[in-house]
Amino acid sequence: MERLEKQMQFIIEVDKVKNIFRQTYLADGNRKENDAEHSWHLALMAVLLKEYSNEEVSLEKVIPMVLIHDLVEIDAGDTYAYDEAGAATKEIRERKAAERIFGLLPEDQRSWFRQLWEEFEAYETPEAKFAHVLDNCQPLLLNDASGGRSWAEHGVKKSQIYKRNQHTSEGSGEIWEYMKKLVDKHIRLGNVIDE
Repeated sequence: MERLEKQMQFIIEVDKVKNIFRQTYLADGNRKENDAEHSWHLALMAVLLKEYSNEEVSLEKVIPMVLIHDLVEIDAGDTYAYDEAGAATKEIRERKAAERIFGLLPEDQRSWFRQLWEEFEAYETPEAKFAHVLDNCQPLLLNDASGGRSWAEHGVKKSQIYKRNQHTSEGSGEIWEYMKKLVDKHIRLGNVIDE
């Protein structure tokens, strides 16, 4: 029962991720998405888009990786993709959060989740690279679907999008090419600043 109790406490604790709102609007532009919605979307994308990964990947690793990658934001908060000041302290905040949140689990699951999270952060394995493709592509797709609303509100520049996605082609060249077409579209529409 002690193991089950720890697992149930973790499940209740991570329900808080539903209250972490991101800067990206839902496709219909009605409201901003939360981290739980984002992670679910990535898991579905992993299943649908696996064929576009540059390398063979295991969905048994990618799906849990994308489902847990933002749980640290329960404590650390969401750092907007183009927030340079927030990025300066992001790693410290997120590592502290990972210790506490994954620490709620039984040792074997704590270790597994922490290793998956560390692998995602390191961006070295085929699974981590593909997970990052999804993590970067999904908000871009939603920005396109919502008429570039978040980009326009934040005055996002093409150079910022390209800097954030400088390694995206390592996970999927095809998806990165698709993403660049969307960025170009929103430059023409005036939602992304071209420099």
